[in-house]
Amino acid sequence: MKMDFVKMHGLGNDFILVDCVRQPHLQAITGKRWQTMAPGLCDRRFGIGADQMLLLLPSMAITDVCDLQMRIFNADGSEVEMCGNGIRALAKYIWDEGLSDNDTLSIQTLAGVIRPQRTGELICVDMGVPNFEPDSIAVKASGGVIDYLLEVKDRVFEINHVSMGNPHTVILTQDVDDFPVTEYGPLIENHKLFPKRTNVEFIEVVNRGEVKVRVWERGAGETLACGTGACAVAVITSIKGLTERSVAIHLRGGQLHIDWGADSHVYMTGPATKVFAGSIEVNS
Repeated sequence: MKMDFVKMHGLGNDFILVDCVRQPHLQAITGKRWQTMAPGLCDRRFGIGADQMLLLLPSMAITDVCDLQMRIFNADGSEVEMCGNGIRALAKYIWDEGLSDNDTLSIQTLAGVIRPQRTGELICVDMGVPNFEPDSIAVKASGGVIDYLLEVKDRVFEINHVSMGNPHTVILTQDVDDFPVTEYGPLIENHKLFPKRTNVEFIEVVNRGEVKVRVWERGAGETLACGTGACAVAVITSIKGLTERSVAIHLRGGQLHIDWGADSHVYMTGPATKVFAGSIEVNS
């Protein structure tokens, strides 16, 4: 079966975007089948290559009227609730392809309704209100979620948890460029404290308006950028009094601007880029 796709990225966090609206035959593929196909399609040597696969689908929302729906599958096949760079890529595709004329979109996700907005060449996304409830973060912690001590291998980390529709663990470091992210990232991601695993952000505060970040993404490994992770970092550093509520987040793939508004919503602004389009044969 032929499947058309578009390769896109947000600051180097790259995606295979599959438009199931214009390819209705793909809507019959089950979620379990997409989970099986994602690792092969995302493989950088034997497939198209990507951190995640994004599906654009008709909205199935019942309580909210949404323009469209996004589903997200990691390179390891796991389905996740939300992707900040992915929602910008999806929004750009929708506007570029003329699927909606609305300057603000409402996209149904497993994390709820997300609303990207056109702001010139960039896209601003209302990422909602951060959640610190342990149940929402899927963390087995009886105490608080700020400055929690976690022993991993030969180190004790002071970790901070927040949900931006998906779980994040933020860890302060002195020199993030030289930090062994690939060693400790997977150990923290898969720690028994996190029954649904976690995304991990290793950060270095530059000043009250800038933070450097490296990201270990749940199900994808180290990526060049993570939108929800950038939001989590801005929230945690603000709570800890290290930054203002409006910060520039410097990721390996580029910069995102995060505002934690007076309405308690987190607003993420950044670019999205189309790389190429193609088609591939898949087994349904």
